[in-house]
Amino acid sequence: MFARLIKNIEVAARTGGGDPAGNPTLFDAIQKAKKSSVPADNINNAVKRGSGAEAGGADWQTIMYEGYGPGGVALLIECLTDNKNRAAMEVRTRLSRNGGSIADPGSVAYMFSRKGVVVIGKAGTDLTEDDILMAVLEAGAEEVTDQGDTFEVISEATDLVAVREALQAAGIDYDSADASFVPSVQVPLDADGAAKVFKLVDVLDDCDDVQNIFANYDVSDEVMAALEDA
Repeated sequence: MFARLIKNIEVAARTGGGDPAGNPTLFDAIQKAKKSSVPADNINNAVKRGSGAEAGGADWQTIMYEGYGPGGVALLIECLTDNKNRAAMEVRTRLSRNGGSIADPGSVAYMFSRKGVVVIGKAGTDLTEDDILMAVLEAGAEEVTDQGDTFEVISEATDLVAVREALQAAGIDYDSADASFVPSVQVPLDADGAAKVFKLVDVLDDCDDVQNIFANYDVSDEVMAALEDA
């Protein structure tokens, strides 16, 4: 987990400069790392490497692979790697060995939209959806959804910074603020299908080059309960 967060900081600093005040992507990457208890020295060193103030930064490249999982679930697999051939082989192999397959470019991506997603933890707060919506509505938020232990604020990707700043102005703490891919159509899964998809996602997630996995499955509370009881 730490390695992925450090990669994000390096890339953000390389592309937008090492000053978080003038680089919103870097600001959000640092905040996410802090929330995940990444040591301050590791964060500072990543900023220095990415910005060129210190030697040792890798030539990270972002690559998006498209694929299908069990049950026809669509997958976008975002990699951040210094070796494209290794990343491609790892993703393809892990898909094929776990009931999935690689897809042609464009055959999956159209099912997703680029959105800003801010995650707000519920623990230790008495926040409601209405409280959050009131804080972010004028900043461009489209909706606030209850995800159980968290709330998610969805916006256009271009409004992500404004939404994050609106939450800060309202004194609402958040766990992460990222540009993400949100599916426009979801595939409902039964317990067997969900178990297979979750296994595939876990296997992909174990790959060092994989940064994010976006999928369009929908698993009901009843199915989740059945899986937990199994």
